[in-house]
Amino acid sequence: MSDAAPEAGKTGPRVALFVTCLVDFFRPTVGFAAVKLLEQAGCRVEVPHAQTCCGQPAYNSGDRADTKAIARQVIAAFADYDYVVVPSGSCAGMLRKHYPALFEKDPKLAAPAAKLGERTYELISFLTDVLKVDGLAGHFAGSVTYHDSCSGLRELKVKEQPRALLRGLTGLRLVELQEPEVCCGFGGTFCVKYPEVSNQMVDTKAEDIENSGADLLLAGDLGCLLNMAGKLKRRGAKTQTRHVAEVLAGMTDGPAIGEGKD
Repeated sequence: MSDAAPEAGKTGPRVALFVTCLVDFFRPTVGFAAVKLLEQAGCRVEVPHAQTCCGQPAYNSGDRADTKAIARQVIAAFADYDYVVVPSGSCAGMLRKHYPALFEKDPKLAAPAAKLGERTYELISFLTDVLKVDGLAGHFAGSVTYHDSCSGLRELKVKEQPRALLRGLTGLRLVELQEPEVCCGFGGTFCVKYPEVSNQMVDTKAEDIENSGADLLLAGDLGCLLNMAGKLKRRGAKTQTRHVAEVLAGMTDGPAIGEGKD
């Protein structure tokens, strides 16, 4: 995504969108949906050009030196904003939880890392918990089910927030999975290191999704969504897959994840 300048005359919080690598490369629609939702809520949204990967792949692989080098860039790029908002629980968790721990003994970066962590939020949590958005004007004709991604759920306590906003859309019927909080098997580098275990986990998750009978699968992390969409497609399932921000922003005209050209 390219830089987005704040709209003239807006006086709301100055928010930087941390796009994430997967959104940038595979599903830019999620980024544009995030901007739309934030601007509708009164924010002045910018997309810092200097942003990079959050460093999570290196961090999860135990490479602390490269993680810190990446984190230094991110801390500098997002230093001057009121808030940093991320359409991903795992990347938001990296900035909010793991950056402060990485630099807690660094005399120069401990405070900047902690301040960045305090100002960073997952997108839906930011809308509901910080901006106090309790409803969105919108319509979606069909049934949806929701997967609780591990980082968003366990690190950031994102659970009821997306469901509350989804229930406010006219025409939408929310159907819960039998085990919505069970991991889909992606886990970043986990699916590469342990492919057999990962495949079994996403197969079990796909069966749960199909059994729900929902038309559409939603979640807040694109990595999980790409993993589940791929398995559903290989199983011949009819369930489509989208990021929750796309539905909340009314941006569902294009192909679903894993269908056609994203």
